[in-house]
Amino acid sequence: MTSQPSDHTTPLLHRNWWRSHLSTLPFTASLRLKTSLLSELGGSVGDLGTYIPIVLALTLVSNLDLSTTLIFTAFYNIITGALFGIPMPVQPMKSIAAVAVSETPHLTVPQIAAAGICTAGTLLFLGVTGLMSFFYRFIPLPVVRGIQLSQGLAFAFSAIKYIRYNQDFASTTKASSNTPRAWFGLDGVILALTCVSFVILVTGSGEVVEDDEDSTNGIDRSRVRRSRLRILSAIPAALVVFLLGLILCFVRDPSIIGDIKFGPSRIHVLEITWEDWKTGFLRGAIPQIPLSVLNSVIAVCKLSADLFPEKEVSATRVSVSVGLMNLVGCWFGAMPCCHGAGGLAGQYRFGGRSGASVAFLGLGKLVLGLVFGSSFVRILSQFPIGILGVLLLFAGIELAMASRDMNTKEESFVMLVCAAVSLTGSSAALGFGCGIVLFLLLKLRQLDCFGGRVGRSNSRSNIDEASLNP
Repeated sequence: MTSQPSDHTTPLLHRNWWRSHLSTLPFTASLRLKTSLLSELGGSVGDLGTYIPIVLALTLVSNLDLSTTLIFTAFYNIITGALFGIPMPVQPMKSIAAVAVSETPHLTVPQIAAAGICTAGTLLFLGVTGLMSFFYRFIPLPVVRGIQLSQGLAFAFSAIKYIRYNQDFASTTKASSNTPRAWFGLDGVILALTCVSFVILVTGSGEVVEDDEDSTNGIDRSRVRRSRLRILSAIPAALVVFLLGLILCFVRDPSIIGDIKFGPSRIHVLEITWEDWKTGFLRGAIPQIPLSVLNSVIAVCKLSADLFPEKEVSATRVSVSVGLMNLVGCWFGAMPCCHGAGGLAGQYRFGGRSGASVAFLGLGKLVLGLVFGSSFVRILSQFPIGILGVLLLFAGIELAMASRDMNTKEESFVMLVCAAVSLTGSSAALGFGCGIVLFLLLKLRQLDCFGGRVGRSNSRSNIDEASLNP
């Protein structure tokens, strides 16, 4: 008599066993696709319009090790995608990067790392102590919307410059950005405008196409139109545009192939002197800390609540996340990173809906960092800047559109003043301060300074009017 294989004795051979047990693992739900695979892949490259130019500038000017940055930011992407369950971006700390490449003398890699560690330590302290959650609860929404509006418009303005004018990210002067870009060519204005038109035709204004369940009249014009829009929205527009840019890198300069060296750079711990700590804190961390608090934590949490109301992202978790990332990576020379509202808006705009979106981006960075190492900067140096401008443009507009929920004139007034000051002074902290003062002045104006007298007087006058008008 032959014995039959028992399900109880060989559970590892059954597909259902693996499926049931994998579904119970931590973070599985966060990495589960919420839309199609192509849509999540398209969203994964939605924030590269800001990532690539800053990384390229830091690599060429400050000798930042690109391989180390790609590897560490890859792990950041994968871990944050699993922790938060939304396309939480990992972006460069912009203020530190701006100081490093534009001011002289340039910040060295140890000074950049010191600035990132000081900023990370501050955010970690604010998160662990609960102060960040306190700030998040009591900062007025119109002020946050003003910061988001200014940041979004700043991205859009930079995107237009990328499309219209030549850029040299390795230069420390603005003269290289004043020459108009050629209309034709592999990085011409026509190419950028073609990509803009393609993205608009595919994604529209970023709205979600939904089925009309009330339609029972068979195939009508509206149903055909919705079906066509669903087909278009399934195309990963940002991914197509980005892959086009990568192909054009080799077309513009075929000698890139001969310059590629395989293998990652050697990762080592930096030696940071006391002078590096002082310079990094004074020149890099001080201007970066208020920007990170406002845009990397407060604005990110507000925007995630708008885009993903079913997924709560606390200010404490985001603040601690930024702190831990940089307290590890900066010691090895990785670029200081944070979470940015612009990156979240860009990834959502192009289809990212789950943590899998940024996890895919992390896997891509990891492969590039391990295979090509620092020689990948040779490829990025030939990437069409106009195409980066296209990605940045839609990310900025999506972020600015978060401010459309300001319904009263008072809210809009505070938001616009805050945005105007932030854009004019190029300082989110200055705009934030002015917005808070303006908000308090408007509330003070409405304050009942006479206590209950005014209320009793008004009620008495209302009674008198009512008696005169039966």
